[in-house]
Amino acid sequence: MILPSLIILNLLIIYPLIQAFYLSLTNQRIGVPGAFVGFKNYVELLKQDIFLKTLMNSGLYVSVSLALKTIFGLLLALILNSLPRGRALFRAIVLLPWVVPASMSVLVWQWMFDPTFSVLNWILVHVGLNRINWLGNPFWAKVSVITINVWRGIPFFAIALGAGLVAIPKELYESASIDGAGIWVRFSRITLPLLRPVLGIVVLYSLVMTLADFEIVYILTRGGPMQSTHLLGTLSYQIGLAGTKISLGAAISLFLFPILLFSALFALRIILRYEEL
Repeated sequence: MILPSLIILNLLIIYPLIQAFYLSLTNQRIGVPGAFVGFKNYVELLKQDIFLKTLMNSGLYVSVSLALKTIFGLLLALILNSLPRGRALFRAIVLLPWVVPASMSVLVWQWMFDPTFSVLNWILVHVGLNRINWLGNPFWAKVSVITINVWRGIPFFAIALGAGLVAIPKELYESASIDGAGIWVRFSRITLPLLRPVLGIVVLYSLVMTLADFEIVYILTRGGPMQSTHLLGTLSYQIGLAGTKISLGAAISLFLFPILLFSALFALRIILRYEEL
């Protein structure tokens, strides 16, 4: 009964992964046959400043985005869970940034960050502050792409963690309140431990999607200015497809695999350890 699923899994995931790994061991270019070169592409990448800078960009992008999405997503989930009425309506409204296609929402943000017609700069000027070159300055460009990723990811965290909050028995909170436990004690001793399995899965999923992010950076900055916002996905596209060095692009994309594998094993270990307690 699981044979059809295994076949589909092999066709859509395992075969492309094997094909990409083979390409990364060659010097093939688009339209030109290549020869086997071993791990030369990986050694070459580690010598390139742009790749090392992209690794740093990806680490900063993922760590800051995940931290902010976890904090604000959990806070929003707690707020929605405490509403006496209208939870379904507010959850539907909150979910909109995550449901809207990424390309459409990024284009709206691109207008908001525009150096001439930026509504954000209009607000800054009218409160007596200076304009900000959002997409032309390396620091503010990083802030911009992280802001969009966090804005899109918070609803997913809020809805998923909200479902976990609903599953926590209210009797636990009532017993803790009778024993004199305050809000922080109830949160740290009841809410957070019981949310750990859900939080682990949500963070793992978001980690995979954030590491593999492409649309936000490609549409907004194309990796600029001065390569300050390049991620592994955008650099792989630029070198592998736009630059026709498909073998080098495959090697860049495969750098994600050990990171994702380690992250998945780490998250699953935390979940299984909790279930054993």
